Amino acid sequence: MVTVQLLHRFYRNLRERDQWRQEMEQARQVQQMLVPDAFPTHSVFVLESEYRPAQQVGGDFFPILPSADGGLLVIIGDVSGKGLNAAMLVSMIVGAIRSIAENTHDPLEILQGLNRRLCGRLSLQFATCLAIRIAASGNCIAANAGHLAPYLNGHEVALAGSVPLGLVEGCEFEQVRFALEPGDRLVLITDGIVEAQDSEQQLFGFARTTELVEQSHSAAEVATTAQDFGQEDDISVISVTRTLVIEPALA
Repeated sequence: MVTVQLLHRFYRNLRERDQWRQEMEQARQVQQMLVPDAFPTHSVFVLESEYRPAQQVGGDFFPILPSADGGLLVIIGDVSGKGLNAAMLVSMIVGAIRSIAENTHDPLEILQGLNRRLCGRLSLQFATCLAIRIAASGNCIAANAGHLAPYLNGHEVALAGSVPLGLVEGCEFEQVRFALEPGDRLVLITDGIVEAQDSEQQLFGFARTTELVEQSHSAAEVATTAQDFGQEDDISVISVTRTLVIEPALA
């Protein structure tokens, strides 16, 4: 009798493990569709991205949406937690972003819309988010909800602080304006860079991050350096470079 019970428990555990693996694989496939692995060629901006989840699925998101006037809406964010629960929340947030963006590309309205949808629907989770509207002229409007500041040519852009999404109903988010001149590069990251740890539990930290972003030549270089240092959380890097404007030679 005991042997039968043990066998029953063994096969039940196998079935549950197999079901868990199938669910994780399905979540991974869904997330692959949500996280872009390539961007179309743009006449004004060169786009790069790197995504390195800490587990099979992760909690980072970075939809980049073109505007009808030749600009871009760039959004990057990070859901608290890891694994399947974080991936499910990412799926909901990306869907909400695409829905809201059908009516507006204004960063402030994007964050307000996301916050309305998330407040009261989360238990112990929240999401940081940074939304930037980049016009074809290089003029930028950014609104932030508790996310890390972007780097313009290796220097942090000064952003007003705010709480993450999903915590405070009716939360006010401030906007800042800056510009990308021809040849300028804007780099957006998630905290998996800053929070990387080496074998002695030393953090990669903000000073190393600033130096890395300033000296690196690609999004892949930033992500790989932090990952090799000691990845603890999901790592995402977006790089947006405004192309040089070359005047035609005079006849």
